[in-house]
Amino acid sequence: MSRLWVVVAAVVVLAGGGVAAFVLTRPETGPSPAVYRGEPTSALYEPIATRAAGSRPLTVQEVFTTEEVRAEGVTMARRGTEASDDCGSALWGSGVAEAASGCARVVRAGYESGDGRVCGQYAVFDLPDGAAADRLVAALEPARRGGFLRPAPGPACLDAAHSRAQARALGHFVVVNWVGAATGAGEVDLAFPQLALESLAGFAQRRVLEAADGAGP
Repeated sequence: MSRLWVVVAAVVVLAGGGVAAFVLTRPETGPSPAVYRGEPTSALYEPIATRAAGSRPLTVQEVFTTEEVRAEGVTMARRGTEASDDCGSALWGSGVAEAASGCARVVRAGYESGDGRVCGQYAVFDLPDGAAADRLVAALEPARRGGFLRPAPGPACLDAAHSRAQARALGHFVVVNWVGAATGAGEVDLAFPQLALESLAGFAQRRVLEAADGAGP
């Protein structure tokens, strides 16, 4: 065998070993909600259906504008935030990692109710367009066994077995609103805590208005 073929063979073996190591070490399991609801994007978000060239990066400050969010007597206090250009850092499982291809940024935060009985997280993914956002929403469906979100920054208190999540495509963004009973809290009403976190979607409405104004005469 010539020296060239020896080198080629060695490279193939090493590359194969690297792929095998990646497959074996890549996390394929993690927490997922007991109840999940996904919604594709709609005509309401058509002005932000694609990520415009040169558009400003998504930031923690843009999405999480206050320390607390409220709904019907429930207060959810922010406990930690994170922003990353590596969207895979917020996900587990190869299924959702593939669906998040092209994601430019993820921002997220962990929350806890005032009485300590409910924990949650809110994450926003910046995808290339609405079609890509719809694919990620579909991939997050637990029945597909493709993966879900990693625990958010803040206290690791969310009991996934007693939790519910909603993912929505808002133009080229995907928002994931996930709330659950705190570990050991038992059954709790999650409707209003999730409604409180849903107020964080206001950033998308603001972007729609900006885009609409920019398209005017």
